[in-house]
Amino acid sequence: MKDLTVSAIDRQHILNNKKAVENIQTYLGVTGMLFQGEYKFTRQQITDFYAIDNSTIDRYLSQNKEELKHNGYVNLKGKALKEFKEEFGWMLQEGAKAPQLGIFNFRSFLNLGMLLTESEKAKALRSKILDIVIDTLNQKLGGSTKFINQREEDFLIAMAREPALSIYIFGCKCQKKF
Repeated sequence: MKDLTVSAIDRQHILNNKKAVENIQTYLGVTGMLFQGEYKFTRQQITDFYAIDNSTIDRYLSQNKEELKHNGYVNLKGKALKEFKEEFGWMLQEGAKAPQLGIFNFRSFLNLGMLLTESEKAKALRSKILDIVIDTLNQKLGGSTKFINQREEDFLIAMAREPALSIYIFGCKCQKKF
């Protein structure tokens, strides 16, 4: 995969994989506020999580508005805003009196994390996202990524247990069936 901060296609492939997104949400343990059947996050929750400021969110929203909206960012207005404030108004610090409120769902929360270059937490999250996506795909195909790192001490033991095995040892291919 390419760098998620520059590849819109790779970001979208990940965000379209529902199982991977569920696994990422489980890993992170963030739930947000359940509103209209979906977990939502306010700007304040986003700034706290990624350790960024509101102007950074504004900049990314202006540069990537369509992508973020496609993945679930919305501006609540009117009746939807009133319902949100009735349910979660006590949590709102800023914007409690505003005529509209921008909120993120989990997909747009991840989408923003894939775009952010200023946040160390977002950088670490991108790395973990890629690990989780690879593991999710391998599980779907019936494989495992447990021994992807051949320097792991149990790698050779796991290789020896395979029924048919092609081993490259010091450039020499050896085929052995156990």
